[in-house]
Amino acid sequence: MLDIQYVRENPVLVQANCVNRQVKVDVAAALGADDHRRAIAHRTQLVQERQNELSRLIPREKEPAARQTLVTEGKSLREEAGKLEAELREAEAAVRLALGVLPNLTHPDAPVGADPESNLEIRRWGEPRVFDFPIKDHVTLMESNDLVDFEAGAMVTGQKFYFLKNEAVLLELALVQFAMMRLVARGYTPVITPDLARVEVLEGIGFQPRDPDPDTRQVYTIAQTDLCLVATAEITLGGMHKDQVLDNARLPLKYVGLSHCFRTEAGAPGRDTRGLYRVHQFTKVEMFAFCTPEQSEALHLEILAIEEEIFQALELPYRVIDTCTGDLGGPAYRKYDLEAWMPGRGGYGEVTSTSNCTDFQARRLNIRSKSAGQKGTRFVHTLNGTAISCARALVALVENHQQADGSITVPTVLRPWVGKDIIRRGA
Repeated sequence: MLDIQYVRENPVLVQANCVNRQVKVDVAAALGADDHRRAIAHRTQLVQERQNELSRLIPREKEPAARQTLVTEGKSLREEAGKLEAELREAEAAVRLALGVLPNLTHPDAPVGADPESNLEIRRWGEPRVFDFPIKDHVTLMESNDLVDFEAGAMVTGQKFYFLKNEAVLLELALVQFAMMRLVARGYTPVITPDLARVEVLEGIGFQPRDPDPDTRQVYTIAQTDLCLVATAEITLGGMHKDQVLDNARLPLKYVGLSHCFRTEAGAPGRDTRGLYRVHQFTKVEMFAFCTPEQSEALHLEILAIEEEIFQALELPYRVIDTCTGDLGGPAYRKYDLEAWMPGRGGYGEVTSTSNCTDFQARRLNIRSKSAGQKGTRFVHTLNGTAISCARALVALVENHQQADGSITVPTVLRPWVGKDIIRRGA
């Protein structure tokens, strides 16, 4: 959420930012809502001042008629104050609602553009493998090696659900363990988070669980509760310090969280619907950090570097993308994606992302910080980044490490957990 005072002082800049990010909102509506709130707040203050004045005058007034007049006025003011209090709550909620649709500001170096084609490729690592045999996609490879059962997933739960089997289970557990160990060694606190969160926490992070449009609502809500299945551990990790004041001396706080993730993925197009690339449930290891504004840019680059280290260790070619304004999520100030080479797709596919959300989420979740002896507080910055999204990592891993006989080579770093070098049915 943006600071309303900043919006008031920079309406043209905020509106231009919305245009760049392809968000159709009227900044004037937020200012109008705040004008209404300010008018009610001003009237409330005047009423309170007069009430305080009457509390001093009434005991001093000796003349009965004049005293009764003051008492009558006081009663009227109490009634008005009660109405104003209710009106002020409604006005504050309206301002919050109006601010809630405004996206975060954008890093000045982020590429401006309306679609993914405007994303800027920063660098590549590794060369896509040249195969001397007909390549198979991950669905064919995994089914032939009895590693996945999509039919059973569809029968038991529905389309885009699946059963992992045999060595695929060990591969997923190995990916989680490898990522966790790597992050713990880098000073990140490991956390297993709930798979459910309250609506207010999702809204604080920037999701819209109450969105009536099924094509844009990306989370599952639990009937007759205020709970949702989380789409990422970013939600639960970000909510851990809701309404808290953190000590600057402890910042940054860096977490690595493990959760299942549930996404409706409505309207997913074309080739993304096949196999594991876009599914309704998957396991993810997520980095999340709370820091001071001065720390956030460097921490963002740290998270990106860790993502790259992980995929280099998995021997998977990738490219780093600086995401354009039209492809940024609402909370992100700047976002980098890692896209791994996926032979079955004949191109790169997103496997991780990392976002610096500045104080956008912290303002919505009321997470502040201060130093000992410091007067006042300020909102922290929050950052998130995917260490491993298991389903998509498996897509890249299986396709890049396939062999001519249909077997799959296990990356060296995962072999201690998988217990073998080659996955081959019957091996």
